Amino acid sequence: MDETKVFLIMVGICALVLMIGVLKRKASILLNMIVRMIVGCVAIILLNDFLQQKGIPVAAGLNPLNILTVTSLGSGGFALIYGILFYRLL
Repeated sequence: MDETKVFLIMVGICALVLMIGVLKRKASILLNMIVRMIVGCVAIILLNDFLQQKGIPVAAGLNPLNILTVTSLGSGGFALIYGILFYRLL
């Protein structure tokens, strides 16, 4: 193996060890973020279907940026995504 692969493996192992340590202490925060991500994705899908049935041409995609926004900001991020889309509709 060359040096870059060995270095990347070492960095990955260190990151994994640090993540395990953080998860032991902060499991509730991680669980909260996972729940917000799942609920936000389901809400985006349901609202897209509802708006499509009503004939409103607004749909937010499930891409990493939208998922990150909903996960980090919660319902405010959800409103932000659709607020931007409705603003662009004007």
